[in-house]
Amino acid sequence: MRITWEQAEGGILGLLVGDALGVPYEFHEPEELPAEPGIEMIPPESFPRSYSHVPPGTWSDDGAQALCLLESLLEFPDWNPRDFAERLLAWSRGGHLAVGKKVFDIGIQTGVALDRLAEGVAPLDAGLSGERNNGNGSLMRTLPVVLIHRGDDASLASLCQAQSLLTHAHPRSQACCALYGLWCRHEILRSTSPWHDAVASLRTIYPPGSAHASELELILSQTSVPPAGTGYVVDCLLSARHACKECSYESIVRSAIALGHDTDTTACVAGGIAGIRHGAKGIPPHWLSALRGRDVLDPLLHRLRNCL
Repeated sequence: MRITWEQAEGGILGLLVGDALGVPYEFHEPEELPAEPGIEMIPPESFPRSYSHVPPGTWSDDGAQALCLLESLLEFPDWNPRDFAERLLAWSRGGHLAVGKKVFDIGIQTGVALDRLAEGVAPLDAGLSGERNNGNGSLMRTLPVVLIHRGDDASLASLCQAQSLLTHAHPRSQACCALYGLWCRHEILRSTSPWHDAVASLRTIYPPGSAHASELELILSQTSVPPAGTGYVVDCLLSARHACKECSYESIVRSAIALGHDTDTTACVAGGIAGIRHGAKGIPPHWLSALRGRDVLDPLLHRLRNCL
């Protein structure tokens, strides 16, 4: 698969800008949000923004974890879960790849898994695997796998699932990560129907009757349910798909945030797709200029460009 720099840069910037744009609106019901044209890095003055101590333009745990995965894959393209685990711990304990080294908004399930990693649990055994452990904390960081990995669809899906195991080990979360990864790949390939092509590919990859195949069908059975922008991994993925029906980067991420609830993650997941689709040039310049943390980000982008 050939990926252009415009697609790779757009994907990373797209997820980070979406994340940062969504941070002030998190935890709000959709009817509490400004009308979509008013969704900006700095909300209207009267809006009670979340994380009021966090400067506008700051990515959250979503972006930091995605950058940890990108950094690890740039160092070890063939995947080193121990290295990734160490980078996640460096982030959560010391602010590695967080803007200004300030860490906020770590999900409960991710926090438990990170504690397990710190206690010495093997990386691929650290993630929780119960039915109720299907948050979106591994989905939101998946995109860098697609930018680095050069194998076939089956190996790409496997690596998307493997990175999920460190925090979210249930087959449903793994299947969402695999489906998102293949969706990103088919966006890169400029498929006429990237989502449906990703679904078709994953159906051929999963053995009939396997846990992952069953979870994939469960995910797809929910496509007619109205998207709600919540932290549940299936709803997050399908909410992002709903937002990506819009025709520009700007309208996609605003549509994702307008769903309310877990606004930063929905916009991060949708923003990654939108960034691949429209490139960095499709992201509003005033959002790009407002994005903080370029001292952290730019060296990684330079390394990514050199590896393509």
